[in-house]
Amino acid sequence: MAASERGDFSEIPMLDVSGLYSGDEKAVRAVAGTLRGYLENIGFLYVVGHPILRADVEAVRDAGKKFFALPDEEKLKLKIDKNFRGYLPFAGSTIVTSSVATVSKPNQSESIFFMHEVDAADPRALAGRPLQGPNQWPEEQALPGFRATMDNYVAEMSTLARKMVGAIAISLGMPANSLDGYFEQPTTFLRLLHYPTQPKEEGLFGSAPHTDYGFITLLAQDDVGGLEVKNKAGDWVPAPPVPDSFVMNVGDILARWSNDQFVSTPHRVINRSGRERYSQPFFFDPSMEAMIEALPACVPAGTAPKYGPVEYGDYLMERIDKNYHYRKKLAAETPAA
Repeated sequence: MAASERGDFSEIPMLDVSGLYSGDEKAVRAVAGTLRGYLENIGFLYVVGHPILRADVEAVRDAGKKFFALPDEEKLKLKIDKNFRGYLPFAGSTIVTSSVATVSKPNQSESIFFMHEVDAADPRALAGRPLQGPNQWPEEQALPGFRATMDNYVAEMSTLARKMVGAIAISLGMPANSLDGYFEQPTTFLRLLHYPTQPKEEGLFGSAPHTDYGFITLLAQDDVGGLEVKNKAGDWVPAPPVPDSFVMNVGDILARWSNDQFVSTPHRVINRSGRERYSQPFFFDPSMEAMIEALPACVPAGTAPKYGPVEYGDYLMERIDKNYHYRKKLAAETPAA
C-alpha cells in the first residue's frame, strides 16, 4: 500500500511493532520511521507483532457479551455516572460535534465505559475534579472474574500504548521519553460496545462519522466488520478485522499537538452484516491537567502554531458534554453557581 499524498489511500496499512519490544534501538527507530508516514498520511493503521494474547482479547469480548446479555434492569444498575463510568443504553449518544457530517440520529449501540481507576478517597475525587472517581463494576456473583479480566487487559493495553507514545516521540526526532510527563496519570477509557444489526435507513449509523477526541485509540474488533475510514477522495475505505491486530488511529488532541502534522481521520461504523457486532476500543490520552501546545518539532521555523495551548481536561469535557445525552440532563439538573 502506498500513499502518494496525504489522505490518498485505498486500504489500511499494517505495522509490525515487535521491534518496540526488542530492546534494539535500531529496530525501534525503524518502527517509528514507518509509523510517522502512516500517521501523517492516513491516521490509521493495523498494529501487529505485539505480545498481547488473543485469549486475553477474547476474554474481554466474551465478558462484554455476557454483560450485554443481562436484563436491562440489571445493566441500568450501572447506568453511566457523572464521572463517565458505567453503562450507556442504546441511543445514548449523538455526535453533534462532528466536523464530518451533520448527525441527527443517535448511535445504534449500547456500551459500558471503564476509565482509569480513581478511589473515592483520592484527592482528585474528593475535590470533584472532572472524570475522577471509581468505576462501576458488575457484581462478582453475576459475572465472575469480570473485573479481573478488564484490569488485566487495561494493564496490557496501557503498556502497548506507552510503547506507541515513545515511538511517536522518536518519529518526530525527539527522545523516546519526551512525552512521558504528559502521561503520568493518563486518562484512559476501555469501552465495550454492542452493535445490533441495523436497518437500512438514511442517516442511521452504529457509530456516525466522527474523529476521536484524544491521543490514540487501539481497537480490537470481532470478526463481523463494519468499520470504515474516509479518504481524501471522500470514499469510505473498509477496515476489516485482521486476526491478532489492533486498529490504531490518531485522535484530535494528537493532531492538534502535532500542529496538524498527524491527521485525525474520520471513521464510522455501519453494521448491516445480519449479525451482532462487538468491539472494544481502548483510548489512551494525556493526564487531565496536561497543558497541550504544539510541539516545537512540528512548528516550522518562522511560523506560529496553528492552535493555542489548552488543558486536556477542558478540551475533553467540552466534547463529552455536547455528545452524550445524559451529560445534557446532568447540566440541566445542576444549579448554577
